[in-house]
Amino acid sequence: MPVYRDEAVVLRTHKLGEADRIVTLLTRRHGKIRAVAKGVRRTGSKFGARLEPFMVADLQLYEGRTLDVVTQAESLGSYGAEISADYAAYTAASAMVEAADKLTESEGSLQQYLLLVGALRSLARGEHGATLTLDSYLLRALSLAGWAPSFEDCSRCGRPGEHTAVVVQLGGVVCDEECAPPGTPRIARSTVALLGALLAGDWAFVDGSAVGDRNQASGIVAAYTQWHLERGLRSLPHVSREITAP
Repeated sequence: MPVYRDEAVVLRTHKLGEADRIVTLLTRRHGKIRAVAKGVRRTGSKFGARLEPFMVADLQLYEGRTLDVVTQAESLGSYGAEISADYAAYTAASAMVEAADKLTESEGSLQQYLLLVGALRSLARGEHGATLTLDSYLLRALSLAGWAPSFEDCSRCGRPGEHTAVVVQLGGVVCDEECAPPGTPRIARSTVALLGALLAGDWAFVDGSAVGDRNQASGIVAAYTQWHLERGLRSLPHVSREITAP
């Protein structure tokens, strides 16, 4: 059977029998795959710890009839321990890998892979607030999947301007008068600016944002994500939303 190598992020795992595990992986070149890791639940397993959620590894696999089989695993990013030790980081990472699982298929998606690896690395290192990292990841992952929100021009008619009405069903900000449905709530322009910075990865702006803007932006990102993913993210309601001042 053909043998191949690839880098992968572990999205989730399931027990199989007494000692094996099925792992769902987002790979660098082969997209999302499911593979069997034999014997990894035994105490003496050489690479069981490298195939836990949030870990990044260089894998050797061979193609099976239904599931591929992992034969080697070398760690490239040991993010699991650091992320699991912090509740906010853990819940954010759980939402990230669930989103990646829903947004990617068998075809390769290098950008989705690199985005997820970077987000998990940032969480493990505590570079930014966990919720901010999650919100930025979700907006950018959805954009790569074809659901890019607009936080500048009206998402309905394209009119430029400093719009303050956000309608997630319409794709972002809309004209306050012409395109906003009756009763649409308005948000602060500073919140709209924060949403744009999260989408662009402008961390200098994001890290200096106000707590109120962060809370409001986070709610909009959650609503936008749940709207575009048919069944939503089961882990999103469990995300720690304790946002403190920068």
